[in-house]
Amino acid sequence: MRDSETLQKHETDPTPVPPPAKQERAVATRRQLIRAARFIFARDGFEHARIEEIAEAAGKTRGAFYSNFADKEDVFFAIFEEDLARSHEEVSPRLSEASTTEQRAVALVDHFATVIQDRQRSLLSLEFKLYAIRHPSKRKRLSELHAAMCLRCCMDEVDLLLPELRHATTAEQRQRAAELGASLDGLALNRLFDPDSLDDEQARRALDLSVRDVMNHRYEPS
Repeated sequence: MRDSETLQKHETDPTPVPPPAKQERAVATRRQLIRAARFIFARDGFEHARIEEIAEAAGKTRGAFYSNFADKEDVFFAIFEEDLARSHEEVSPRLSEASTTEQRAVALVDHFATVIQDRQRSLLSLEFKLYAIRHPSKRKRLSELHAAMCLRCCMDEVDLLLPELRHATTAEQRQRAAELGASLDGLALNRLFDPDSLDDEQARRALDLSVRDVMNHRYEPS
């Protein structure tokens, strides 16, 4: 083959794609590290969790961890994003089928009631926020990343799933999300601290008030 033909072939050939088996192993490794991080963070707290122990719990090396994540904060955001995606998959079908505000409110309350009963998920969320509070130099950046991820995960679906918020500004959406988040955190914390302080029905009533407050707020078109 002439040099010009060889050059043309290299320029037009697509970038080599790793074999599927290698891609699958990489995805599996990342999932195993995330699952191990969930366990270690919930057991030891975000502050005291060690990357070496996360890697060991996943059956991986420290190098494998750093091939997938920059640090503990990075793997936490992967956990958080995974939880948001799971929540979206769980609640979206019901919200999509709902034709009234009442039906959407019930669907959201049902979903949030399930979330606050997830002990590990509640612990992880509280641990990370405590970590940010204890490190003021990081708090603003971490809270902004947290809010941005929440908004990114719901923005594309807001008209379909929560049409009540379609006219809200980004700042208003962040504010309403923070209000709901505060309600969830408070309920989750109290249930973890004193499981007998609130029964399921009382927790649902509190969630119902928070959800309806967000959905019944009137936003003016900008």
